[in-house]
Amino acid sequence: MASLNDIRSTFTGYFARQGHAVVDSSPLVPRNDPTMMFTNSGMVQFKNVFTGVETRPYDRATTSQKCVRAGGKHNDLDNVGYTARHHTFFEMLGNFSFGDYFKDDAIAFAWELITRDFGIDPSRLLATVYHTDDEAAAIWKKVAGFPDDRIIRIPTDDNFWRMGPTGPCGPCTEIFYDHGDHIPGGPPGSPDEDGDRFIEIWNLVFMQYEQHADGTRQDLEKQSIDTGMGLERIGALLQGKHDNYDTDLMRALILASAEATGTDPDGPAKMHHRVIADHLRSTSFLIADGVLPSNEGRGYVLRRIIRRAVRHAHQAGARDALLAKLVPALVRQMGNAYPELSRAQPMVTETLRGEEDRFRKTLERGLRLLDDELGNLPDGAPLPGDAAFKLYDTHGFPLDLTQDALRERGRAVDVEGFDAAMEEQRTRARAAWAGSGETADAAIWFDLAQENGPTEFLGYDTETLEGQVLALVRDGARIDRAAAGDTVAIVVNQTPFYAEAGGQVGDTGTIRTSTGTARVTDTRRSAGVVMHLAEVVDGALQPGQSADLEVDHDRRSRIRANHSATHLLNEALRNALGDHVAQRGSLNAPDRLRFDFSHEGALSADQLATVEAEVNALIRQNDSVTTRIMSPDEARALGAQALFGEKYGDEVRVVSMGKRDGSGKGTDARTYSLELCGGTHVGQLGQIGTFVTLGDSAISAGVRRVEGLTGQAAHDYLRAQDHRMAALSNLFKTGPDEVADRVRGLLDERRRLQAEIAQLKRDAAMASGGDAQDINGMQAVLQTVAGVSGKELGPMIDAMKDRLGSGVVALIADTGAKPAVAVGVTSDLTDRLSAVDLVKAAVDALGGRGGGGRPEMAQGGGADASKAGEALDAVRALIAAA
Repeated sequence: MASLNDIRSTFTGYFARQGHAVVDSSPLVPRNDPTMMFTNSGMVQFKNVFTGVETRPYDRATTSQKCVRAGGKHNDLDNVGYTARHHTFFEMLGNFSFGDYFKDDAIAFAWELITRDFGIDPSRLLATVYHTDDEAAAIWKKVAGFPDDRIIRIPTDDNFWRMGPTGPCGPCTEIFYDHGDHIPGGPPGSPDEDGDRFIEIWNLVFMQYEQHADGTRQDLEKQSIDTGMGLERIGALLQGKHDNYDTDLMRALILASAEATGTDPDGPAKMHHRVIADHLRSTSFLIADGVLPSNEGRGYVLRRIIRRAVRHAHQAGARDALLAKLVPALVRQMGNAYPELSRAQPMVTETLRGEEDRFRKTLERGLRLLDDELGNLPDGAPLPGDAAFKLYDTHGFPLDLTQDALRERGRAVDVEGFDAAMEEQRTRARAAWAGSGETADAAIWFDLAQENGPTEFLGYDTETLEGQVLALVRDGARIDRAAAGDTVAIVVNQTPFYAEAGGQVGDTGTIRTSTGTARVTDTRRSAGVVMHLAEVVDGALQPGQSADLEVDHDRRSRIRANHSATHLLNEALRNALGDHVAQRGSLNAPDRLRFDFSHEGALSADQLATVEAEVNALIRQNDSVTTRIMSPDEARALGAQALFGEKYGDEVRVVSMGKRDGSGKGTDARTYSLELCGGTHVGQLGQIGTFVTLGDSAISAGVRRVEGLTGQAAHDYLRAQDHRMAALSNLFKTGPDEVADRVRGLLDERRRLQAEIAQLKRDAAMASGGDAQDINGMQAVLQTVAGVSGKELGPMIDAMKDRLGSGVVALIADTGAKPAVAVGVTSDLTDRLSAVDLVKAAVDALGGRGGGGRPEMAQGGGADASKAGEALDAVRALIAAA
């Protein structure tokens, strides 16, 4: 019996022999279609190739595409476990032609593969075609020899494919397998077509036309092929099964679930094991592709699937994290075909375990409350909407889980009552938000959040994707159009742009639609809505358009490097200074980083050097940077550092980087840095490049700031330092190692020469001074001196007082700017005169204020040197009056 892995290889191998490029599956999160929550078919990754926007180095391809249908308009979640062929995760086998071969080859390839390579009995097969597609019907007659009654013409859109209201479209032909008349059901197009006798196994789409807005069509210049064959469905057929869950791969997962719960895989818990096996695949692959549980967007759908699986695991008797326990079984089955699953196995396991553990308590409590509510209702009566809302709002029990649990009991939920209770809560929340002191236009962002939900941020693992413009906002109001030159806030459904938060600045970049281009200058968030603050630089933008969003890659890369270096810096400072170091703020910009932290006193040069060396040692480790989602309490229990003043919700991202030398403590003892952080980071520490500190400073009492550079900026800084040192070496005509000694020698010589010059100036001033005057019986020297500074007046007065023996000395230094004045009185005269009084009189005359000192010596300053004579006259008058 061929395994599903064998069937997958047979399919892609056949088309490889027909000249097709074997293309890897794209991620489950589509980057080129904003209307899709998850990749749900093989053609999604080739959408832009079909429309001509993108070219590839091949014109025919084959894939095995992983797909999820569990959210949005493609949602099979509620049917999983109850039917034979519904899955949240499935693989779609496909072959594609981009303007190369068309209907003849597509049908011939399909017929040869399924009848020769897969060995399916041709007598069991039939085909459908669009009712006007005579060409396809004729090819089937030629290739397969089908009579008219085995080529069924379908007049509905079941056999006509469209990419959208406009664009590529065309007829389809579907291949069906007849399981025999012992199974109820009729052929396609008949009243009994929903039975299980005739099962579609392959759909071939002929992209033949271009659909225009006015309803007209014309032939495409390059007609193309898009096919899709569900691996699980063809696998069941080739393995002689009528139920996808009986195939080897799904059966292996079901048996693993049964063994882990100690239950019969085909007993009363059969349906639970089917759900667990299916949900194990979708949740694991979503996590491996970067989706993490959250309360919005794709993360919420993932959480919903996990919680549904937890409920079924609970019903099957599991009392611990069953999905996490089953991940190795899944990797054994699918890890070779999808290496990303093997690489992400630790993260998948930990994420599932954490989510399961957190929800199990909610589940047990919710089921008890649900039983209590049902006990008060008549048999068969629906659960009132307000009761369902209470379970959701107060106890965290989602509506879909309530509906799923009641479905097994034959009951429903009053959804209208639930919606009414939800709307009432939203009304209260809006009123509270509008009065919360947020920005003046806060109401518009709250309304947009209520209307469209929070903007989904996908920028952790991509910098480009396609989104849909939901609104344009200017001056707190929506506008219908933004033209070139307009500044506007652009709101989209999903974005790679990081909104400013946690010290990381907002992204910049470009948003393009088919009619215009906007340059994003900043990104902010309000009420969960991301605002792309932008200037329209070409054409015009309108709500409803698809848009290509592209983050400025170089700028984002530099921000990421600075942010990751800040985490390392935080821990290095704690190691160097002590555990009292706590973050008090940060800035992670493209050109620099700064980190504020609690600490008394400046850091020494040796401490800064130690911190810098430790950060660079971690960078050279080139360790992977990993992210986990957990509750704040769990994160703190691991020892994760939190940003001061930051508010955290029910769950947080915990970023880990670097390995210790064994000196750590706790659960993550070997992890160097463990922080709660929602920002973007490098994938490997080596991407930071180099870290350089620029010094530290005080910004407030007990808070210091270290600033630094990374990557190219650090390199440029060090190179500039080298250039400066080389210039100094050339000036001093010595090696770089000797420059410091030469500078020290020059400084010493400069101080010696300055002292000599000052002495010479004093000597010259004293030599040029007039003779002492007799004023009121006292010897007095009153003069203006040039070429000396105010601080040199004191020593000059002391020397003159010594020369006089008894008397008064008043000197005014004419510095060319503001004059300085000093007065000295020998001690034998201080009972008659005070130097303080004399200097104040001089200062007043010079247009200054104040002046002071001791009775023997006082100094002051003036404003007008031209009044020096009047100042000395004022001193003379006071001496004469004493």
